[in-house]
Amino acid sequence: QQQQQPPQPAMGIKVAIFGSTGMTGMATLRLALAAGHDVTVLVRDPARLPAEHEGVKVVVGDVLIKDDVQKAVKGQDGVIVILGTRNDLSPTTMMSEGTRNIIEAMKAHGVRKIVGCMSTFLLWDEAKIPPRLLDVTKDHQRMYEVLKNSGLDYVAVFPPHIDDALPLTENYAVAVGERGGRVISKHDLGHFFLKCLTTSEYDGKFVCVSGTYQS
Repeated sequence: QQQQQPPQPAMGIKVAIFGSTGMTGMATLRLALAAGHDVTVLVRDPARLPAEHEGVKVVVGDVLIKDDVQKAVKGQDGVIVILGTRNDLSPTTMMSEGTRNIIEAMKAHGVRKIVGCMSTFLLWDEAKIPPRLLDVTKDHQRMYEVLKNSGLDYVAVFPPHIDDALPLTENYAVAVGERGGRVISKHDLGHFFLKCLTTSEYDGKFVCVSGTYQS
């Protein structure tokens, strides 16, 4: 008699993560794997992935190349977009153009759910945004417009300061349609991205997530 396979976790979904080698992206990738999700990533340089990325489907390519994006999106249940420019704060259209390519691929392959990470600066008066962050914020604004006009089930996440050292608490405040608190850990932010894939509660909305951490 064959031994029964343990049931797959009900949470296990097929998700493509764009921006998986950044600080928040790596945290999200680890959480997705721990939750039993079937993860695909699009990366330009696979060497940047964490060592423990066994089980991840890796598509080597660029978010600005439509064919590469199509390969990563096909067959997914949802998409998480955590594109960033790292320390390059010069004018860019990478995040908005990349998101446009992702949405085009989603429509081609019948994928409805997209969670996009931008910044709480989108809710600030432009005069108060640190000047060095203005160009990146302007592309986040373009990215948000692309999401809003997509016709898809999008969630626009506007995090405050994302902290590299604070822990995963799974206990954070979600402000829908308004500004939230001042900080979120990269782990809690990743946890929220994944939560968005399994609920329609935030579809078509912008949300700010923030945590309270012991100092």
